[in-house]
Amino acid sequence: MIDLRSDTVTRPSPAMRAVIAAAEVGDDVWGDDPGVQRLQEYAAEMFGFAAALFAPSGTQTNLIALLTHCERGDEYIVGQEAHTYRYEGGGAAVLGSIQPQPLPNQADGSIALGDIEAAIKPPDFHFARSRLLALENTIGGRVLPPAYVAAALKLAQHKKLATHLDGARICNAAVKLEVAPRVLTQGFDSVSLCLSKGLGAPIGSLLLGGTDFIERAKRWRKMLGGGMRQAGMMAAGGLYALQHNVARLAEDHENAQLLAQGLAQIEELQVDMPQTNIVYCRVPQKYCAELGAYLREQGVLISIAPLTRMVTHLDLSRADVLRVIELYTRFFVKR
Repeated sequence: MIDLRSDTVTRPSPAMRAVIAAAEVGDDVWGDDPGVQRLQEYAAEMFGFAAALFAPSGTQTNLIALLTHCERGDEYIVGQEAHTYRYEGGGAAVLGSIQPQPLPNQADGSIALGDIEAAIKPPDFHFARSRLLALENTIGGRVLPPAYVAAALKLAQHKKLATHLDGARICNAAVKLEVAPRVLTQGFDSVSLCLSKGLGAPIGSLLLGGTDFIERAKRWRKMLGGGMRQAGMMAAGGLYALQHNVARLAEDHENAQLLAQGLAQIEELQVDMPQTNIVYCRVPQKYCAELGAYLREQGVLISIAPLTRMVTHLDLSRADVLRVIELYTRFFVKR
């Protein structure tokens, strides 16, 4: 199947499977797993932090970050489109009694600085305590402008807010901007990085931060059930991904451009040109069910909706993308 539903569907390559199979392991809860230690040290250096913490998922690393930064009755300021607010089950509110203050995302994925400043509560017991600004890069495939990030960090520092970056696809942003990943994470108090999306590892995410922050985060990881035992096999896949699969994200971006350009030639569709590996396409409602069924019959998996998201990744070739364009074209020619 040609699967465009997400870059989470990637499968480990034979080379990655080989290093996973050969991984040296130990009990990570005791701090004894050498593979996990190597991954954490490598990632901390790569992204410019003192320490890192390996966890099963990006949902968990984001939640650990929120729980470590905030206390009960605190508030985090966040975009309405952000994963930490919209797509992660409301974990901060449910498990941490942390109030989200969601603000509109602008067209480029940013949150207007004026909106952020206006949302910060004064020191009054009538209000939740504004404690944290949470940004996301990339968001919906859009790369936050570096100048905006710098201004947002400056505002947060001035207002004495901690800062967290959901950097699930931060490597996509770095490749797009042609900079080292640490350039885009500089200034944040913590960053979450997903290894199992475009980087191609089968499982795992990392939380990056200062030494004291990560020590406190370990308690939350344990409490949330993220303490793992012989996790070196999973860590080996993540380390391989960081060492071998970052630069090649440019291929995914090229394939996304190719897909968008091809679909844009179809009169019935409206296509947003992608910045990274995520393509959004508007499909008339009357065609959605039939188009989805047709593509599946032809061996293509896409979650067709009035606003359809398609994601390119390392398991998709240029030929696969051309095949998808051909099938879309064939479907609409008959209408």
